[in-house]
Amino acid sequence: MASPAVSDYVSGLKRPDDIDAFWDDVLAQTAAIPLDAAITHDPLRSTSQAEVYQVHYTSLDRVRIAGWYARPANPPSADLLPGLLIVPGYSMEPLIPKNWAARGYAAFSVAPRGKLRSNGQFNPGYPGLLTHGIVDRNTYTYRGFYMDACRGVDFLLSRDEVDASRLGVTGHSQGGGLAVVVAALRPEIKAATSGAPFLCGFMDALELTDAYPYQEIGDYLRLHPESRQQVTDTVAYFDGINLAPRITCPMIFNIGLQDSTCPPETGYALFRAISSEDKTLYDYDGYGHDASNHTHGRVIDEFLAKHLEP
Repeated sequence: MASPAVSDYVSGLKRPDDIDAFWDDVLAQTAAIPLDAAITHDPLRSTSQAEVYQVHYTSLDRVRIAGWYARPANPPSADLLPGLLIVPGYSMEPLIPKNWAARGYAAFSVAPRGKLRSNGQFNPGYPGLLTHGIVDRNTYTYRGFYMDACRGVDFLLSRDEVDASRLGVTGHSQGGGLAVVVAALRPEIKAATSGAPFLCGFMDALELTDAYPYQEIGDYLRLHPESRQQVTDTVAYFDGINLAPRITCPMIFNIGLQDSTCPPETGYALFRAISSEDKTLYDYDGYGHDASNHTHGRVIDEFLAKHLEP
């Protein structure tokens, strides 16, 4: 159990008055771009339990985005499948979600811009992604990056075999932050799980940890101290804590109380900001950024099964 100083942490973050209008406009711009999804069966990576496909679609700024789609090879019935969006960590590449397909989900693992297979038009590298265009909300990397993840919902909705009323999202670290974003910006999401969420408490984290990736912003500000207010103003629009009030679906979180990458203080602040009535935070003492994934995985499985009914 966290000490009161950690669990009661109050973020210094300010929520912009026009944050909802900003994101509603970005969502509208994205929706106006045809998805133009292309899907190709991948026999090399398919198994007796999961059919695997390579996917490409068009996102904001007409950037072409890749992903892996997997569905059960032998669905138990003719019923529609629940859709599950898997969003990736900061420096990891999206995994092929065959394990989720084997459990009965139509699972899509998205590779937002800058990831392998999605870096032909945009590739700031790692490190670099977190500060690219950071002095303006309209040029910041994550404006498009967030939309790439949200368009994964559009891909799932485009599939005839997917039940539009049973969509979920799951991720860890940056994926945990992206799960917050997708649940906030796409009301079609009916259940979400977030592990050790990154992208929540950007500026708070600079004071709470000296670890990367957050310290990419610290490095940037040491070179450009005159830009601190611009940076602070920009990331406020992208901070999961500020997007959290838009979330109303059931959601669970897991954090490690010794996490030096994504400080647990920011996890508590995020949890309190979530509007969902059905929300649970699992805090694991003795664990760092993995947030006890080896045991918490069962909790995630049971939660998603309860709400999405594979």
